[in-house]
Amino acid sequence: MEAAGEMGMLLLNLVRWLPRRPWRLRNLLRQMEVVGVNSTFVVLLTGLFTGMVLALQSYNGFARFGAESLVGTVVALSVLRELGPVLAGLMVTARAGSLMAAELGTMRVTEQIDAMYTMAVNPIHYLLVPRVVATILTLPMLVVLSDFIGILGGYLVAVKLLGINSTLYINKTIQFVAFSDMANGLIKSAVFGLVLSVVSCSFGMRARGGAAGVGRATTQAVVYSSVLILVADYILTSLLFGR
Repeated sequence: MEAAGEMGMLLLNLVRWLPRRPWRLRNLLRQMEVVGVNSTFVVLLTGLFTGMVLALQSYNGFARFGAESLVGTVVALSVLRELGPVLAGLMVTARAGSLMAAELGTMRVTEQIDAMYTMAVNPIHYLLVPRVVATILTLPMLVVLSDFIGILGGYLVAVKLLGINSTLYINKTIQFVAFSDMANGLIKSAVFGLVLSVVSCSFGMRARGGAAGVGRATTQAVVYSSVLILVADYILTSLLFGR
């Protein structure tokens, strides 16, 4: 409950400091590189093999009922709605979220953040706002790439490996997949970016106890972010796709 309260207060402070000048565009671009560009490979690799495994498993199930043509639909909907945003969020949490918590935790235990206060520099505005905004902006971009490579991986397995008709596969996918499926998945990814960045920054800022405290804060940031992403996924799914 204490951690939840601190995260809530941090989120309110972020909203309060977000529109204030100076807008440090260089810091924002640097964080977009750290969160987005440096996470691209692992997100693409995860998306590719997720689509391939999903196509393989779907084919094994649908082949029992003679519905192999629906493999493309299942792969596309699963990747766009759920697996793309969730897995990208978890991968970015493991890579960039842990980095945020470790950096901020190190700055906290070495009193660099306290020194910023003495120099009349607000650390929330200088350190946290660029990280949170960069994560919210870049995670949907990563999800778009993950969705594309995941659907492509499913197509390659289904058509080239399992022998499903290419035209039928594509037509069924286009028939049952709507633009709203991708749009809602991108909304999810933006929320996941907010969750993982706020949680990681919160645990980094509250780190205490030297190197051990930094390691503990980093571990807690990854665990809490991952769990909250899954919780947020259920809530958003019920709101966006529930009937």
